[in-house]
Amino acid sequence: MLAALALVSFMSATPPSGPDYTAEIEAWKARRVASLRSDEGWLTVVGLFWLSQGPNTVGSAHDGTVVLPPHDVPARVGIFRLAGARVAFEPAPGADVRVAGQPVHAGEIHTDAAGDPTVLTIGSVRFYVIERDHRFAVRVKDTRSDARRDFHGITYFPTDPAWRIEARFEPYDPPRSIPIPNVLGHVDPESSPGAIVFTRDGKTLRLDAVLERGETDYFVIFGDRTNGTDTYGAGRFLYVAPPVDGRTVIDFNKAYNPPCVFTPYATCPLPPPQNKLPIRVEAGEKQYAH
Repeated sequence: MLAALALVSFMSATPPSGPDYTAEIEAWKARRVASLRSDEGWLTVVGLFWLSQGPNTVGSAHDGTVVLPPHDVPARVGIFRLAGARVAFEPAPGADVRVAGQPVHAGEIHTDAAGDPTVLTIGSVRFYVIERDHRFAVRVKDTRSDARRDFHGITYFPTDPAWRIEARFEPYDPPRSIPIPNVLGHVDPESSPGAIVFTRDGKTLRLDAVLERGETDYFVIFGDRTNGTDTYGAGRFLYVAPPVDGRTVIDFNKAYNPPCVFTPYATCPLPPPQNKLPIRVEAGEKQYAH
């Protein structure tokens, strides 16, 4: 569910120095932009189509269930068949649909619910099945997307070492299940190992963290009083390194926009109420100007 654009947090036992810290943040920004611009980045996402039980047609024809970009894609590419929670794909005769470079044959495919999904490709188009709140959809990516072609970079608040804050980690034993809403209007329970507790401008603040599948750093979804003006209205993300002796660092200079900023076809999580900070966090990525 929390498929965000992960960039590993940086933790140091010593306070950052000026030039070195600025270089670190600039390198983080470069990795972030490279990830967005990559063949698998969020700038390539061009569609999200919900499947119904039974057959669902796929191709460039506008009357299909899953409509793919028209360049290099025939009117009919194949059929997804949804039976309960099982999804199968049947390629259309003559359609050059591939998986990992090999021609695909009819059969069951993997969704993202259990890890990496089966990615089907045809020309510059990739598509695969995701599961959200017991519903299934096909996410479509195109390396020739307009968003990728027209991407003009990201704007940031000035790098300020004061927003790299020493924090303590307050563990939840056992981990708590916290409800995380998303842009689809669903609420999913996520496991929280604890809270990041820190002080800013004399205020003690806390953010519940989530531990995503396959990650070691803690994922934080937060809002603040810049949302809707300087930053994206639905909040931002960041990662925090696991604590050492109960201490960690939360670096808001590495706060970044959710995928929904770059495509309307993402299923972004939103900050839970307790993660909406009563301050302006003037650090990290600003609102993306489309």
